[in-house]
Amino acid sequence: MGLVRIGIIGTGHVGSHVASGLLSRGVGDELILLDSDRPKAERQAQDLADAAAFAARPVRIRAGDYQDLQTADLVVVCASGPLFKADRLEELADNLAIMRQVAAGLNALDYRGLLLAITNPCDVLAWFLAQQTRARVIGTGTLLDSARFRSALARQTGVAPQHIQAYCLGEHGDSQVLAWSAVSLMGLPLAHLAEQWPARFGRLDRVAITRQVVKAGWDIVQGKGSTEFGIGAATAELAQALLGDEQRILPCSVPLTGQYGQTSVFASLPCLLGRQGVEAIVPLPLSAAETSALAASCQRLRHYQQQCG
Repeated sequence: MGLVRIGIIGTGHVGSHVASGLLSRGVGDELILLDSDRPKAERQAQDLADAAAFAARPVRIRAGDYQDLQTADLVVVCASGPLFKADRLEELADNLAIMRQVAAGLNALDYRGLLLAITNPCDVLAWFLAQQTRARVIGTGTLLDSARFRSALARQTGVAPQHIQAYCLGEHGDSQVLAWSAVSLMGLPLAHLAEQWPARFGRLDRVAITRQVVKAGWDIVQGKGSTEFGIGAATAELAQALLGDEQRILPCSVPLTGQYGQTSVFASLPCLLGRQGVEAIVPLPLSAAETSALAASCQRLRHYQQQCG
């Protein structure tokens, strides 16, 4: 494989931290930053290039334009409007206009590579970009929510989050489904651990954990104005799994093709990831209540997809 090029469209809080996450992990040989404010993209590239002097391997970082993405292996779409909403779906109207511009820029290149959609509402806008371009589109979806789920479980159980498997499904937003029935810690099902060690694993405050996970993004925005570190790390993790052909299973937003009876929607399920993108969707054994909640989440997303026109 030749040089790996990654384009990042939008260099605000999210885009700059995506670039920093990629740099720190050594993902990509060249990062190309695009922004409607070209001087800002240039200064971000300069700042990141300074950081690259301390990286484990050489990485070239520069500002660019759409034509510079012609040979990109991966493009990450972070561009968004200035406002954050408590309900991410309320950001659709503002960000849809930006996605139309992004799609036009990519279509001028006939870009057909991997495209990661971060901009909220990321499930709906991933669907829109898939309709409007020929790229292989994946939404970051509930990857960050699932990390928040693991972190919340770690705080209550004392088990390191790296040894916890827990997934949020459906919408990256208020209707997301925490798949409690599929949680495992250290390779053992939570239900088994709760029977063996009820004092440690059987008294989890599921209501509190669910609220923490669902509202985490908005809580952070209210406290500091934006989210950046978590989504930067999550996107770098996803990019590494894809470009490194790691054959990892991560939750992300993809077109469902009948899983749990759901079609015609981008929503998050665990996916097997490789160099060509999503190689398989890996359904979990869900309870009836979780399956019903996932159906409601998908229906909510379909409703907003219809508003894209």
